[in-house]
Amino acid sequence: MAYTIATIALFTLLLLSCLLCSSAKSNTRELAIGIDDAKCVTRPRPYCGRSPSPMKFADKRLKQVYPVIQAFKKRITRDPQGVTKTWVGTNICKYKGFYCDAPPDNKSAIALASADFNGFRLAAPTLKGFIDKLPDLALFHANSNNFSGNDIFAELDNLQHYLYEFDVSNNNLAGQFPPAFLMLNNITFLDIRYNQFSGPVPPQIFAKPLDVLFLNNNNFDQFLPENLGSTTALYVTLANNHFSGPIPRSIGQAAPTLLEILFLNNRLSGCLPYEIGYLNRLTLFDAGLNQLTGPIPFSFACLEKIERLNLAGNKFYGAVPELLCLVKSLTNLSLSDNYFTFVGPFCMALVNRGVLDLRNNCVPGLPFQRSALECAEFFFYRFLEHPKFCDHPFWFAYIPCNLTHIWGGERGSGAVTDRPVTAKSPSYAALEKHRT
Repeated sequence: MAYTIATIALFTLLLLSCLLCSSAKSNTRELAIGIDDAKCVTRPRPYCGRSPSPMKFADKRLKQVYPVIQAFKKRITRDPQGVTKTWVGTNICKYKGFYCDAPPDNKSAIALASADFNGFRLAAPTLKGFIDKLPDLALFHANSNNFSGNDIFAELDNLQHYLYEFDVSNNNLAGQFPPAFLMLNNITFLDIRYNQFSGPVPPQIFAKPLDVLFLNNNNFDQFLPENLGSTTALYVTLANNHFSGPIPRSIGQAAPTLLEILFLNNRLSGCLPYEIGYLNRLTLFDAGLNQLTGPIPFSFACLEKIERLNLAGNKFYGAVPELLCLVKSLTNLSLSDNYFTFVGPFCMALVNRGVLDLRNNCVPGLPFQRSALECAEFFFYRFLEHPKFCDHPFWFAYIPCNLTHIWGGERGSGAVTDRPVTAKSPSYAALEKHRT
């Protein structure tokens, strides 16, 4: 019996000893884990415990933008084409929509140079905190997506040096004209058409070194800025907004560069300035569907390269200038839905050839004209209520060129047979929502 009690006591002591040992090992392991967790607080997760090896990027510039792209990816609310599924891993240059190149300041480096999301149909509540966090970005194209919000940029210090093309056309962006655009020192291509931007357009944008300025199909509402002619752009579209007032006389200052300009479907009023005649490189001028009035200035005959001229849907009157109809480059002259009263033989030749559209005017003897009553009412109320039509009426007879493009060579009877075939117009293409 004594042997049995002694055995039991010994066994109990051994059991207690094992339990104490196990507890000590457990505490030691927990303490070690606690130390590892403390390290993870101060060190990136890839370096902690048994985590994977550090993420390797082809260049430190790509490492810098990786978290920016991943944060933007989390904000994407719609991705019908599965574009963001490719935004995985460290090879950012293989992400769909992103393109890499050597930055101008270091030809041996690799940087994210452009993002082209055209037609991806991505949706996100804002672009703020994305574009402005990509310091080497030179081009951003995002036509036909569903980006929204009224603030595109947070800060632009990193983008002032490289960004020169910016296209967010056909989205759901709203609010005032983004003032941050004025900070882009090298911007040459700005396309914000087909959004819901409203209010005024800062005059400073016309002093930027732009080649393309597409503002059409928004809700901009203001008098056209007086410094409009300061633009260096080749193509300007202001169509389908709520711009009002006259076309500024400064427009003639854009002669060195301006090729096409669209004022179509706004609320412009007043008379055409003769300074438009200085635009000797202009191939397209469209001011249709406004409330412009007065005669066509004779200076329009100085538009030696004009191909398409649209003044339809206004309140112009008087005679169609014969000199304008002699410009050899003219392929389409639309003057319909006005109140012109006279057309001479050279212009009549263009009517017969289908170049000049004079439907719905007040020209006696010409088919498809307004009724005599409608014409009489227009002139009665205009002369009665607005006896002063245009300032400086003598300017309409001023011709600021020598017309050698008209008188040079053989003219025949005005029926020019060698008019050029008109190329596709970038400005008219901008009236379509989707970029091709």
